[in-house]
Amino acid sequence: MITVEGTVQRSGMGAGTWAIVSRDGTTYEIYKDAPKDLLQPELQVRVKGQVREDVMTIAMIGPVLEVKSFERLEP
Repeated sequence: MITVEGTVQRSGMGAGTWAIVSRDGTTYEIYKDAPKDLLQPELQVRVKGQVREDVMTIAMIGPVLEVKSFERLEP
């Protein structure tokens, strides 16, 4: 389990996918079935989840992060 703080972004790769760009610049692709409240462009969040090394995606924009929980942060 890891904790990531960053900004939610929508990527135009493939059919489109959601990602979190962490404060250190790492892009994590959000794994399917993420909470709908999380999927808002430019939302500042702290996410707890698991990097899924057993999953490949079409977009391949970074490690795939399966979100277990999240909280909004003040911008």
